[in-house]
Amino acid sequence: QVQLVESGGGLVQPGGSLRLSCAASGITFSSYAMNWYRRAPGKEREVVATISNTDATNYKESVKGRFTISRDNAKNTVYLQMNSLKLEDTAVYYCHARWVTFSYWGQGTQVTVSS
Repeated sequence: QVQLVESGGGLVQPGGSLRLSCAASGITFSSYAMNWYRRAPGKEREVVATISNTDATNYKESVKGRFTISRDNAKNTVYLQMNSLKLEDTAVYYCHARWVTFSYWGQGTQVTVSS
């Protein structure tokens, strides 16, 4: 059974930081591209950051320089370090794993940026 379990969300003030984690089980983690998506209230889900199985990374333009995605294959975990958070970063953040036709989602973790 495949599970992706996110953690680390919460309430933070503008300019603050959070680190999201996504622990995977039931997959050969090192083979998968891992992605972070988010869905803000009233908006479509959007990709925030991706990391390939060779550690190549890509970011949504609005988070470049503020967010960092990384992975630890020994721990089957992907991270999203979020710094200089803005009000518009408020969303539910989802972990996603993809390899060829296989695609799995976590349940999401809420990030709220508010003063």
